[in-house]
Amino acid sequence: MVYGLNREVRRFADLNELSASAAEDINRLIVRAVRLKSRFSLALSGGTTPRLLYRILGTTYRDKIPWKAVHFFWGDERYVPHDDKDSNYHMAKESLLEIIPVPVENVHPIPTTYAEPAEAAELYEKELRKFFDTTGDTFDLVLLGMGKEGHTASLFPESPALAETNRWALAVEVAANPPKRITLTYPVLNRADAVYFLISGQEKAEAIARVFDTSTYSHSCPAKGVNPSNGKVVWWIDSSIPDF
Repeated sequence: MVYGLNREVRRFADLNELSASAAEDINRLIVRAVRLKSRFSLALSGGTTPRLLYRILGTTYRDKIPWKAVHFFWGDERYVPHDDKDSNYHMAKESLLEIIPVPVENVHPIPTTYAEPAEAAELYEKELRKFFDTTGDTFDLVLLGMGKEGHTASLFPESPALAETNRWALAVEVAANPPKRITLTYPVLNRADAVYFLISGQEKAEAIARVFDTSTYSHSCPAKGVNPSNGKVVWWIDSSIPDF
């Protein structure tokens, strides 16, 4: 199902089928990009939904993907130590990164060791801008999820970060635990070549409907604001969410 030139919805019976199909598609994207330009940049999502996808990439595609050419970043991070159970980096490390043969220098976690999250956000932005210094775009692929209130990454409804037009990474405090986080912003997310939203769970049905409602604005449903002008957005949705 296609909504506009750069927004597509793909539906699956369950999370297993969704994750397997997404892994196959990501394999194709990486192989093609590496053949054309020798590297692939991927921003990972946190939460529980992508865990199965990461495991499939790390097992079924362990020896099929040229991991030495893949660079990993994160769309957001909870401001906790990297070995904390709430850390997005920790989840990705356990599910994927410690399984695949990726060079340590290709892994770019959001730092969480500074006294002030704002300092960590500034340093991460500098790392991003340096990495993408020679290109006009940003990520080859951004993986995102969405909360039941419509947040994505750590861009929550009515957050001042939604109005940012220049900064690529910001420290934010959100109405969730843990509250202190660092998030990427629209200016960098909306320069990506592709964004894949991975959505599972009936509790997100209302938020999905708001994303595709033309009368809804991104300040009340931040996931709606992720829509790269020169890239594509694919919504991978399982059957727990009814038609909208």
